[in-house]
Amino acid sequence: MTRWQDVDAAEPEFARRVRALFDAHRHKTIATLRADGSPRISGIETVFEDGDLFFGSMPNARKGVDLKRDPRFALHSATVDPVDGEEAKWPGEAKIAGRAVHVGGEDSDRFRVEVSEVVHTHLNAGATLLVIEWWTPENGLRKVERE
Repeated sequence: MTRWQDVDAAEPEFARRVRALFDAHRHKTIATLRADGSPRISGIETVFEDGDLFFGSMPNARKGVDLKRDPRFALHSATVDPVDGEEAKWPGEAKIAGRAVHVGGEDSDRFRVEVSEVVHTHLNAGATLLVIEWWTPENGLRKVERE
């Protein structure tokens, strides 16, 4: 099981940037799997707490039902458009994929994240290349730059 604190310990600067993108806006998007295997996209809120990443769901919400049946998910930070002429200031976007572990909740479902992949997509300093950095427990941090 890989917790958020494991990502932070392995690559603190990368983890800081990803967390900042998730913390910058309240609403994120999560993809879960329906019973027939097709994807479901839902809005969600997340919180980093005690070395873990958590999210919740109202009781009997479809995303919670999906996750209890098949815990695989992909989570996407809010996406913001760069201001014209200030592309170099675009913070990028972040994604976290993994498995959701149901940890209960009194009037809602609460899930703790087991991380399988973390991605930060952004521009290089000169805003001339798209930079994709991704971390997995098996391979650590990798990076690709594209024109």
